[in-house]
Amino acid sequence: MSSTALTWVKSSYSGSEGGNCVEVAMEPATIHIRDSKTAAPTAPRITVAPEAWAAFLAW
Repeated sequence: MSSTALTWVKSSYSGSEGGNCVEVAMEPATIHIRDSKTAAPTAPRITVAPEAWAAFLAW
């Protein structure tokens, strides 16, 4: 799936100053994570299983 078809949401912890910014796009079987400063459709991203994302958020 291309980045343009995903709905990306910027982290509420990401400020407007351009520091460390993270965006997340959720699908039923995959969570996509990328740096919002390089949010071009071809920008690198990592993908994790929903269970791994839930464990990360709980931590």
